[in-house]
Amino acid sequence: MEMTRELLKIDFKEETERILEFIKKVVKDAGARGVVLGLSGGVDSSLTAALCVKALGKDKVLGILMPTNFTPKEDVEDALELAKMLGIRTETVKIDGISEAFFKHLKIDPCDPKMRMPMANIRARIRMVILYYYANLNNYLVAGTGDRSESLIGYFTKYGDGGVDFLPICHLYKTQVRELARHLGVPEKIAYKPSSPQLYPGHKATDEIPIDYDKLDLVLVGLFDLKMKPEEVSRAVGVPLKVVRDVLHRFERTMHKRAFPPKIELTDVATSSS
Repeated sequence: MEMTRELLKIDFKEETERILEFIKKVVKDAGARGVVLGLSGGVDSSLTAALCVKALGKDKVLGILMPTNFTPKEDVEDALELAKMLGIRTETVKIDGISEAFFKHLKIDPCDPKMRMPMANIRARIRMVILYYYANLNNYLVAGTGDRSESLIGYFTKYGDGGVDFLPICHLYKTQVRELARHLGVPEKIAYKPSSPQLYPGHKATDEIPIDYDKLDLVLVGLFDLKMKPEEVSRAVGVPLKVVRDVLHRFERTMHKRAFPPKIELTDVATSSS
């Protein structure tokens, strides 16, 4: 069996309607007045913003830009261009000063290589706090922008970009996100821009994911949708077996990110005391 991109095709109209109904229901059930989300200039946040506008109207969507001093200028420009295209309000909060306060009080040496990821995760969690500030201020919900590709391999920060109220596109693989974004009018330069979380200078998704999304999505479809064995996925997608096993290992070791924190259940207490 050979796996191709045909497996990732979706019905754009049907998928859009399903997501719009989901957004409307979540916001209504929460008694919220609208949604706030982080705008990075990337495809995930751009598609999420476009869908929220379609579902709720432009006046009920607030986009927050949270750049650092190493955020590429074009990313900020793309985020602002998208916001203007959608007609939504934006706020810009530069997070360098906040980050530096954390690093100073934690006595972090920014030149220490082992501090790179702790510092990156602090930046992601600062952004989460800022989003919830605006959510609290306006009685809004925080719309998450994560997709399925990144969720399955744990490529997000726990209580950072993973700290949200709902996830409109987390059932879509990155390939599907890009195609749906283009269908809904997101500029091509954003839809097909290489993923770049920018949590440290020069940060690119390819620094941390095992293979490019075109292949990764097919590996994930094989493992989790078609329930194929790693050896079968390797042959069908045409990637080394060690890569498929790496993807599976990432899923297994990041399960805690996709679940509520473990706790003692009442049934466990009753059983242990009987």
